[in-house]
Amino acid sequence: PPALTLTRYRCRGVGLALCRRLLEEDGRIHLCIACRNVQKSEATRDLILAAHPAAQVSTVEVDLGNLAAVLRVARELRCRFQRLDFVYLNAGIMPNPHVNFKALWHGLLTGKLLHMLTTAEGVMTQTDRLNGDGLQEVFATNLFGHFILVRQLESLLCGNEKPSRLIWTSSSNARETAFSLSDYQHAKGQESYSSSKYATDLTSVVLNRKFNEQGLYSSVVCPGLVMSNMTYGILPVFLWKLLMPIMWLIRFFAKTYTLTPYNGAEAHVWLFKQKPEYLDALVKYHSCTSGLWKNYVEPRRMDVDEETAEEFYQKLLELEKQTLERYSDLLD
Repeated sequence: PPALTLTRYRCRGVGLALCRRLLEEDGRIHLCIACRNVQKSEATRDLILAAHPAAQVSTVEVDLGNLAAVLRVARELRCRFQRLDFVYLNAGIMPNPHVNFKALWHGLLTGKLLHMLTTAEGVMTQTDRLNGDGLQEVFATNLFGHFILVRQLESLLCGNEKPSRLIWTSSSNARETAFSLSDYQHAKGQESYSSSKYATDLTSVVLNRKFNEQGLYSSVVCPGLVMSNMTYGILPVFLWKLLMPIMWLIRFFAKTYTLTPYNGAEAHVWLFKQKPEYLDALVKYHSCTSGLWKNYVEPRRMDVDEETAEEFYQKLLELEKQTLERYSDLLD
């Protein structure tokens, strides 16, 4: 079965770990890696083939924050494949992250510190900007680019003999309080990452309602706190070195501190082995690691309102119509 994994930048974090673990589960799959940088995606392919020489691994180039690139890669994938069994929507950015140390101190005084450390609620802020398509960059990369790609690949995802799967990388940082229907691109706030991940949860809920009867199923996962390129950009390297022993201790109390990309991919791989008809569309599947290094998956009910999800989906369709008018030459 063809499996498409969408990553961003180096494909070094959960993306690379996921590719390796999928091939450990089933060496017969055709793995297609979608990355923004051709050289780095080829390097990733070489790493995978070094461990799995007989694997079928191909690459495509796409920047999820660029609609023209998304449309071009969708056309290429339609030419290459007759169907896609799994699409892992894993690409994401968190530009210019800042830690609110005042909020951390307040959390310590109020007894909410552990909750804040495991969800980043009130701790992380970002400075967003407009991209070349006139969209907020985080919204465009973390959600809208994926949404457009899925819409363009419906012919490969729907109506197959076996169900096709969308598996979105969301976050425990996805919070309703960071999201607003009136500002769903989060142009006016400072928690664009949280807003985009909550928008991801809403989108997945509606996609199931619209497409389950056509054999397409959508799920969302949270990899937990993984030390990756994105995470290391939050604080200076020397601070991470000082904090790492503390983080290992926190793992005994915070099961979502998966820390390694291999552990963070646990829920992604678990879903690969499940029958989608039996999954709950309103549940997010969290990768967890015990203090004794046992990996497991914990389902948690998502805090989403289905009416809000439907309203947001309609706004996505309206935005799709507006933005794609300028790219008629890339549409079939």
